[in-house]
Parts: sequence; structure tokens; C-alpha cells
Amino acid sequence: MSSSVIQAQALTKAFGATTALAGIDLAVHRGESVAIMGASGSGKTTLLHVLAGITAPDAGRVQYFPPTGSSIDVTTMNERDRSRLRRASFGFVFQQGLLIPELTAIENIALAMMINGASRRSSLEHAAGWMASLGLTGFEERRIGELSGGQAQRVAIARAQITGAELVFADEPTGALDTQASADVMNALLWSTTGQGRTLIVVTHDPDVASRCSRTVHVSDGRIVAHADASAGATAAQTNGTQA
Repeated sequence: MSSSVIQAQALTKAFGATTALAGIDLAVHRGESVAIMGASGSGKTTLLHVLAGITAPDAGRVQYFPPTGSSIDVTTMNERDRSRLRRASFGFVFQQGLLIPELTAIENIALAMMINGASRRSSLEHAAGWMASLGLTGFEERRIGELSGGQAQRVAIARAQITGAELVFADEPTGALDTQASADVMNALLWSTTGQGRTLIVVTHDPDVASRCSRTVHVSDGRIVAHADASAGATAAQTNGTQA
């Protein structure tokens, strides 16, 4: 079995005359946390979306390596199959959470399981367990507008993982939070992913968030230009087409 959970090879993507990805190679290993950093327009969010199968690249390949079975070429799948893969194996946390305001906190979390066919009772039981583990006991029946930003993001983290997602993608998960709430959300995100043997890929502009991850990848003009390994404490330049 591959030590990588996901690999990208020679990814390119353009939106009209704008090149978002210009031949990116990236391997993310099972159990690590990778921060993707770069200026606005550098291609970091596009890279996240292509890795997650939300956006199809113009060229290149993304391979997902599940815990069991053969590798999956995400880029050759049709949209229906990519949606099924995202529901079953990937979790997502976005800057504003993208939670459903009409539902309570526990219903927002449970919904991810119910969409995958679980019963309402079982889904709510699992959601309650996740809320307790993330310090949200007592907030089950509150609607999203009745939660603080940090609490809402912890609800989003629980929703992303309740289905057992092996790989979690987070796009600026602390971007709208103050310093303390940001730290609390990162604690919850890391505990629930790499702390449980899962894998995290996070896009962030915040160096404090990136410093909590095991590796940081820097993107500029659609290329990986550098990466920093937290364990080594050093930054190494990468040329275009070199696997990070």
C-alpha cells in the first residue's frame, strides 16, 4: 500500500487567460498535516479543489489511495462518482462553515451521515458524540446563528468527520476568527484528524496556523516554489515539476 493518501502529477488549470495551476506535483502522506500557503490568486485554493475532486484540472492526474483496495484516479471519474467519493472518503471545512442555518447544530452534523444512508437516530447519536468530544455539549439544539464563529467551525469540523473521512480538506478554516478562537479551532481540527491517524490538507494565509502543521507548501503563480518541513525546521526551494 502506498504511503501517500493522495498524489498529484503535472496539474494544470486555467480560467480564461488566467493560469491557476502550472504543472504542480504533490504527494501527501497518510497521517500528515499539510498547509498550503500563497498570496491571493496564487492558485492555492484551486489546488485544494482539484485535489478534492471539486474542480477538474485541464491536464494532469490526481490519485487517491484508500486504506484498502486499489488506487483511484480522481481525474478520470465522472461528476457522479467524484461526488460519491467525496461523501464517502473526504471531509470539508470552509472559512464560513457553509452550515445550514435552518438546522440545529446537531442536525447539521448528523445530516452528513443521513445523506450516506444512516438512520436519523444513529446519525444524531454519533453527532452528539462528536459534539461532546469537541467541547460543544449543551449547544446541540442551537441554530448556527446562535453560535460563536469558533463554535460554528467546530460544528463544521464534526460534520466533516462524522462519516469517517480519511482525508480532510480545510479552506481558510480560521480566516474569520479572532486569535483565541483560531487556536481553539486548530486544536479541534488537528486532534480530530492527524490525532486520530487521519490526514489534513489546509489552505491558510495565517503563518500561525501553518506552523501547527507538519509541512507547509508555498504556492506562487500556480507553482510550488518552496516547502517547509516542521520536523526539520528548514525551507527547501522546489522547482516546477518537482514532487513536494
